[in-house]
Amino acid sequence: MTIMGINQFERFFRQAASLDVDKSDLKRVSDFLNQKLYDLLIVGVAKAKANGRDVIQVHDLPITKGLQESIHRFRGLEIALELEPILAQLATLPPLDLAYSDEVEAKLPEIVGGLTYALAQSFKIIDPSVKNPVTEHWDRAIALFDLLL
Repeated sequence: MTIMGINQFERFFRQAASLDVDKSDLKRVSDFLNQKLYDLLIVGVAKAKANGRDVIQVHDLPITKGLQESIHRFRGLEIALELEPILAQLATLPPLDLAYSDEVEAKLPEIVGGLTYALAQSFKIIDPSVKNPVTEHWDRAIALFDLLL
């Protein structure tokens, strides 16, 4: 299972960064989204625990200014992401020490959308002339996110 279907994925990257991606890239983006979303939630667990809470709240998530801007730009694309596939993907990962609030759950599609938008834009920063990202582009983009998120 993936967070988005191939047609939606291709459309997303075309709209977000004028990139042509294909079915072979869908697993890469799904793996990236799973890991980065999980990373955000892990930090949210630590912050909630540090503040004596037993549930992760939205303000516990390390949503940077840049990611917030990417979330706003994602909203402008008018691409809807469904919550159920995101939750199904999260269920395949190790359980978190804390549950997340209904508000966090409701924001997950926007957060995933913002991460996807930022990923698409990162290809253009890495190589402004890229039209169809290859393995090297994917590796570089993911390495940047691993460094920053």
